[in-house]
Amino acid sequence: MSYYQPGILATPVPPQARHLFFALESVEALPAALDKLLFQLDGRAVVGLGESLVQALGGQVEGLRAFPALAGVGVDNPSTQHALWCWLHGEDRGELLHRSRAIEAALAPALRLVQMNETFRHMTGHDLTGYEDGTENPHDEAAIAAALAQGNDGLRGGSFAAIQQWQHDLDGFAAMQPHERDNIMGRRLSDNEEIEDARESAHVKRTAQESFAPEAFVVRRSMPWIEGDRAGLMFLAFGFSLDAFEAQLRRMSGLEDGITDGLYRMSRPITGGYYWCPPLLDGRLDLRALVR
Repeated sequence: MSYYQPGILATPVPPQARHLFFALESVEALPAALDKLLFQLDGRAVVGLGESLVQALGGQVEGLRAFPALAGVGVDNPSTQHALWCWLHGEDRGELLHRSRAIEAALAPALRLVQMNETFRHMTGHDLTGYEDGTENPHDEAAIAAALAQGNDGLRGGSFAAIQQWQHDLDGFAAMQPHERDNIMGRRLSDNEEIEDARESAHVKRTAQESFAPEAFVVRRSMPWIEGDRAGLMFLAFGFSLDAFEAQLRRMSGLEDGITDGLYRMSRPITGGYYWCPPLLDGRLDLRALVR
């Protein structure tokens, strides 16, 4: 019996986390490396495979693809697709460092670490702008239905992850009037209530999950990041397919109706990747779906 990796729907947002991105170096060493990786994983980690890694393993996953580089009017969503992604979360930053090092060593020489991002919980789950993140997340059975794919055996299990690192212009955002900041988000900072007459460019209107056909529900697990004088949000969403996220991104970019999401006025994505997160079987990653 397979089931999902627990971290996909873990709640609340963890205090500390790390995103590790790996490039493929040796196909021959890959099977042994993945075997070693299995012993480094627990309920505080999520592993996602990129399309190139799935192909290197001689398999395929229906619906998995590389992240698309989408461009709109004044908008660029870059693709920085990697072979493997690991999301580690926990309570202690130092412990996450040691877990990261152990995973990096286990995967060598098959996979090489090419990007690492530390993220953290701000307040009770807020973006660095001060606005609450993930307000419209589905919960309980609705979250399971949105985030987990259903296999041929009828069991929920694998999930698709969409990841973008957004860099904020916090100085520019702070220079705006409070009502202008609220109009970008479509919510009031004071009480987190949605603004009824918000502009069509407001982020909540661009991404209203129930307004798509079919409805575009995902489970968000985003967290802020800081690197030197740069800061922003590591956007992470899980879905039973990648279609819901991609529909939202296309509308945000103005590709659906020509209206660009106001969020791009104060932030921009600098990375983008798609990954398939296998289900678990007896506590280990179930890769049977990769068999052609």
